[in-house]
Amino acid sequence: MKKIGININSSKDFHGEQLYEIIEKLQQVFHDVHFEIFKDSMGLDGERAENLNFIIVFGGDGTILRTARSLGKNDIPILGINIGNLGFLTNAEIGDFDDIIGELYRDSYEIEERTMLNCKIKDGETDEFIALNDIVIAKGTLSRIVEFSISIDNKFYTNFTADGIIISTPTGSTAYNLSAGGPIIHPELDVVAITPICPHTLSMRTMVVSANKEIVLKLKGKNESIFLTVDGQNVYQLSEDDEIIVTNNEKRCKVLRLLNNDYFDILRRKIMHKNNFMKVIKNER
Repeated sequence: MKKIGININSSKDFHGEQLYEIIEKLQQVFHDVHFEIFKDSMGLDGERAENLNFIIVFGGDGTILRTARSLGKNDIPILGINIGNLGFLTNAEIGDFDDIIGELYRDSYEIEERTMLNCKIKDGETDEFIALNDIVIAKGTLSRIVEFSISIDNKFYTNFTADGIIISTPTGSTAYNLSAGGPIIHPELDVVAITPICPHTLSMRTMVVSANKEIVLKLKGKNESIFLTVDGQNVYQLSEDDEIIVTNNEKRCKVLRLLNNDYFDILRRKIMHKNNFMKVIKNER
């Protein structure tokens, strides 16, 4: 029997009316299917989430990121349906759900694999985290600028001072990385972007390297208040002389993409149009 997961951000559906309607519509089409219901990503790291054929996530980008990290090492494709605001990581809108059900029933989709990162903090002990979007190291609001030392594959790269630094996957390249002046990277590329935040030198700009490189960042000097943030959600305070090691995660986040909705459609609709970067006229051919 097919097993489909549903994860919904309950803050976008206070009374559960959307969830009820979603399940009712799915059951009208998928008759021999068991649905596992999750709310706010709770339980996604447990047994109920095992052996799902795929999971449909209703929410915004934050819900997608929590789902990806919670599923961890499971190879479960994620289909994001936006009921939030911008929702760049989501593949479709809730208003199109009737059409989406038909495409799912006809298997009119493909699975894309997205790069994920491992992050270790060496501070006497070793804490480990997984990121789909980015890892950000930045100073607190009233703190002085941060001094960094960066090595790549055990080879010294540079020392520099800045407000912080972003290590971004292609998936996360349209988030904080883009706002900090970093490039948009197509999600099929297996690379990461190293982007400084307000560097105190004109020569320090984004570097794009293979995701298979080991990136080691060391904090230099006396830094009062520095924080590491994983996917903009989990925050950890760092201490002087902490060492941050970023490597490629051997697992990939599997994203279910509907065939009628490609990456450039989403990029044009949600990034270029939304932020008025440029006027784009779609060529209807």
